[in-house]
Amino acid sequence: MNQTTQQILSIKDAIESRHSIRKFVQKPISKSDIDRIFELVRLTPSAWNLQPWKFHVVTDKELKNKLQEAAYGQQQVTSAPAVILVTSDMENILANLSDTVHPGITPERKQEEVANLSSIFGGMSVEERGQWGLTQTNITLGFLLITIQGFGYSSVPMLGFDQEKVKEILGLPEHIKFAAMVPFGLPDTEGYPHHRFELDKIVTYY
Repeated sequence: MNQTTQQILSIKDAIESRHSIRKFVQKPISKSDIDRIFELVRLTPSAWNLQPWKFHVVTDKELKNKLQEAAYGQQQVTSAPAVILVTSDMENILANLSDTVHPGITPERKQEEVANLSSIFGGMSVEERGQWGLTQTNITLGFLLITIQGFGYSSVPMLGFDQEKVKEILGLPEHIKFAAMVPFGLPDTEGYPHHRFELDKIVTYY
């Protein structure tokens, strides 16, 4: 029985057991496990179904060393067997809007949808589109963290890195936005106990 089948967790258990982990077991993650994770993560909802996210999975040791340097030497980058760069690329989406429209609608309706979206986003600057796409990509980041945990792995989301240097290392276009760098693998340490606000501090009923 493989790693995935043995350790699938319920959503409740995945959320309750998730901690940020910075030291990982030195064991590669199979591509089939990574594919299973992304098969679920790709179902993340987004406004107008635009799905502006891209995932760059780094397992190469030399590249991880470079990413660690770009992340100011943080050890979890090279400790983890895999590192995911979660990015948003709205310029790619804008160039391929017809791909985002549901295939079940009529050609005429599809043409209207593409024209409407082109008008909305064409009136924005590249920076404005990038920030809009990032708000959607942050949704998929949450899905990714819980899915990784659900399959028996651990992770840590990071924004403490030189984004321009990472773009250069991976050959990514200048306009993309980063939601996070996510090292992940089997945990080799325990995370800190949860310290979260009580409901009365974060929930308001009307």
